[in-house]
Amino acid sequence: MSDAIRKVSIVGQGLIGSSITRAIYARDINANVVVTDSSDKVRRKVRELGLGQARVVDDCVEAVKGADLVILCVPVRQIAKVAKLVAPAMKPGAILSDVGSVKASVTAEIEAAITADVELVPAHPLAGTELSGPEAGLPSLFENRWCILTPTEKTSPQAVEKLVKFWEALGSKTEVMSPLHHDFVLSITSHLPHLAAFAIFHTAKKYEGETGSDVVKFSAGGFRDFTRIASSNPSMWRDIFIGNKPQLLEILKRFIADLQVFSDAIEAEDLETLTGLLSQSRITRRKVIEKEHISVQPKSDQEKSDRVLIRPYASDF
Repeated sequence: MSDAIRKVSIVGQGLIGSSITRAIYARDINANVVVTDSSDKVRRKVRELGLGQARVVDDCVEAVKGADLVILCVPVRQIAKVAKLVAPAMKPGAILSDVGSVKASVTAEIEAAITADVELVPAHPLAGTELSGPEAGLPSLFENRWCILTPTEKTSPQAVEKLVKFWEALGSKTEVMSPLHHDFVLSITSHLPHLAAFAIFHTAKKYEGETGSDVVKFSAGGFRDFTRIASSNPSMWRDIFIGNKPQLLEILKRFIADLQVFSDAIEAEDLETLTGLLSQSRITRRKVIEKEHISVQPKSDQEKSDRVLIRPYASDF
């Protein structure tokens, strides 16, 4: 990692924020770390956990003073608000980033809120688990996972390169794209699957209510996967769906149209069409698995356990 980043401030110590804190120390990155959280309970927990040598402070403005990199690990709807609060306290040339799952609308809000001498480099690590809170953090959470950077037209190439090196030092693979393209990509790979999971769960529960039959207890593997996703934080996903409303609605309309194609093929008992559709899905799934294959073997039983929990397209926010 570039020596230009000597002090990192992490605002928010939930799953993602505490994982960043842990990873910095686990990977021997030469940087001082200052962390904070809006919750007294979380701050106390972080102090109890003793995450590396991180200094815990009670105020986000105090936390960002003198930092070369400030990462906002807060819910999507809070990012711009916190950015507006901390930006005036940041030193000139410092990088302001985040880990949110929505970029276009949030980035526009942040740009309007910060001073011109702060470098804005939004980011989104595509990693997470069903767990939350500082105790759920994992130092290996970002290893071999994508982190997408979405700089604006005002962001300098030097600031982007510094953040690329930072995330690669945490073990991530990095990709740079526009905020809008990010939102379309994530609407397909993350937001739509979560929305579908919530909907499928509600369909099952409604059927149970209408028939008086206990359906969910007979859950097979597929339904269990969907209910696992549907157990994610409801407030977080509510904010993500609304924050990415235009892109998600466009992809949702396409999805509904594709469902209709499947429905029509089943209704007509069109075996050829069904076989073609299912074969395409199978081929795509194989490509996804191949691209996400982790060649480095875990060194310990704990690492094996950690990697079982990690979902490539989940997000804390």
